[in-house]
Amino acid sequence: MKFLKSSRGEATIDATTVLLASLVVIAVFLFHLYPVFLAKQDLNTYAQELCRTAEISGRVGQETTDRERELTDNTGLSPKIEWSDTGKIQLGDTVAVTCTVTKNIGLFAGLGSIPIPISAKASGRSEVYWKK
Repeated sequence: MKFLKSSRGEATIDATTVLLASLVVIAVFLFHLYPVFLAKQDLNTYAQELCRTAEISGRVGQETTDRERELTDNTGLSPKIEWSDTGKIQLGDTVAVTCTVTKNIGLFAGLGSIPIPISAKASGRSEVYWKK
């Protein structure tokens, strides 16, 4: 059996194989990171909606708790929520909320799981005047 003495075209096949393998690795990596980016976007909306509810109602209380429950049902997120103030918030006073959740990225059925904390902040001003 004769062996080929010329290796023309071998570099093209090697380069194509390396490129294909690289693209597969990048695709798997992005596939596991994509849910984290979606969670960050959902958490930003979550914080903004909670803050807007506090602005409109003029307090951190039953309205914000109800909205929190509704947002948790809609997004599937259940973040740790911290308010800058609680109770009634006077007209023009600032209220801020920080929502924090941890997402795990792992490769192939949880191997090498890496927890990534995600947080979102929102702030606004109360739109309600409370008589003293």
